[in-house]
Amino acid sequence: MDKGHTSREFDRELRTLRDRLLAMGGRAEEQIARAVQALVKRDDTIAQAVIDADATIDQDEIGIDELAFLILARRQPVASDLRFVMLALKVVTDLERIGDLAVNIAKRVRDLMRFPLSPMQDRIELLAERVLGAVQLALDAFVHGDAERAEKVIDGDVDIDALNMHVIADVISGGDVNDAHTVARALALSSVSRYLERIGDHATNIAEMVIYFVRGRDVRHHWPRPRG
Repeated sequence: MDKGHTSREFDRELRTLRDRLLAMGGRAEEQIARAVQALVKRDDTIAQAVIDADATIDQDEIGIDELAFLILARRQPVASDLRFVMLALKVVTDLERIGDLAVNIAKRVRDLMRFPLSPMQDRIELLAERVLGAVQLALDAFVHGDAERAEKVIDGDVDIDALNMHVIADVISGGDVNDAHTVARALALSSVSRYLERIGDHATNIAEMVIYFVRGRDVRHHWPRPRG
């Protein structure tokens, strides 16, 4: 067998896997951005577009999984190539879940449109901005193989968690608990905040896998995070 030919095919498969991951990451990022836009503008059309686009991300996950498993079975990669394929299998799961959470936000936006604007809207929008920034930074870290950017995502997750807790506490403490509309709005806002916080967690997962890929070191479940 021509080993050079086989090697070129293997390289092409790895590039295809990377390109598909990047495309899926871009779509997941766009889904979050549109869900946030729907939230800010209280726009049902944008919210519905997020819901409708979810099927594409689901198909991305299936295709990437199939390609990754094919590479593992056919090429039996080792060292950095193996780490990259394992990275792909983990990142694709986080991206699909990010897409699902964007859809959940869009659905809650449609619920919120039935109620007056909440005083918590500004804080929710700030949380959304932080979360979108974390996803963008995590994907940049993946694209560039940049462990330092990935560390910034991990460090920033503490602020996202804290902001989520503040939002939920303020939502729960505000308004008349005996008023059905107030309670329904509070539940929808709390759900949006929780979904955003979970997206931040998935961005952190991606960042941790980038560090593993670049440095060969598993930083999950370690706090404070190792540096250097």
